[in-house]
Amino acid sequence: MLILHHLNNSRSQRILWLLEELELEYEIKFYQRDPDTNRAPDELKAVHQLGKSPVIEDGDDIVAETGAIIVYILDKYGKDRLRPKKGTQEYVDYVHFLHFAEGSAMLPFLLALYTGYLGEAAAPLQPIIMKEIKGVLDYCEYQLISNEYFAGDELTGADIQMIFPLEAAKARGRLKGYEACNEYVDKIQARPAYLRALEKGGDYAYGPRK
Repeated sequence: MLILHHLNNSRSQRILWLLEELELEYEIKFYQRDPDTNRAPDELKAVHQLGKSPVIEDGDDIVAETGAIIVYILDKYGKDRLRPKKGTQEYVDYVHFLHFAEGSAMLPFLLALYTGYLGEAAAPLQPIIMKEIKGVLDYCEYQLISNEYFAGDELTGADIQMIFPLEAAKARGRLKGYEACNEYVDKIQARPAYLRALEKGGDYAYGPRK
């Protein structure tokens, strides 16, 4: 059986959603962030050297990194669900957004978060970071105006990846004026599988506001 090593309030919430969308059987092993540092606990290093979540175990296979986990699960258990047909534009977009989410998209958001701890020392970097964030959100808005989802008109693994950057942006008030992005987040967060995953996963700061 698949085992998900799940850290509260983290990216591993996406893998819970994926597992629920596919209606797979799985086990959750829960980990809590350190209350002082907000970092993952050292116990995760016993599962994978990086000590981060998500990590899945599947027999002898141990897979880290959200994108790699999505590919692994869809390859092995997806039965052609949540993945466009190869040779189509939708498949090209699917692969692109699988990598874009934790590459180009998340970097400026993380820079904004980390430089926020520096106060005035980070002031020279703020215009550059804000410009990069705007570029990411403009790009997402353009894609979602043209398509129902990030890789066409059907939900795919790309959406499993892309929800986190947009949820994080919305939680920090960065989606004002981005109508398509806001509608997309609301639509995803209303999915039954997403809500089941939210119920199972515990504390998650980026979920729908009650």
